[in-house]
Amino acid sequence: MKLTITTLTINIKAMKKSIFILDDTEDIREVITHILTDENYEVQGFATVEEFKKGILFAQPDLIILDVMLPDGNGIDVCDELKDNRRTQHIPVLMMSANDYYSNAKQRCETEDFINKPFDVNDFIARVNDHLL
Repeated sequence: MKLTITTLTINIKAMKKSIFILDDTEDIREVITHILTDENYEVQGFATVEEFKKGILFAQPDLIILDVMLPDGNGIDVCDELKDNRRTQHIPVLMMSANDYYSNAKQRCETEDFINKPFDVNDFIARVNDHLL
């Protein structure tokens, strides 16, 4: 009896889940990008609503993380637009803010989750992973 092992080549990049981050604070975008890249996600960051809207025209991320307070708009309004659009309504959206006033964002838009800043890294990763399963 002869045993043959077949080797499959898997394109890891093709398997990576894609995450878009819309946050106007560069340091926060960099930290989140670093955390999620270490978790083997492909991450693209945007500083403004305008940049984000251009980016989402050309790509379909698997998850979107939105800051609430932005220089050229509001993350809650962006979330509403995403959930009203047939092309993007299926994408999970996580809202983030340092302002406790927005912790009830789930009541204001169809976000899947709300994360307070500053956040616990392990909790953040767990929430992202939960929404990408």
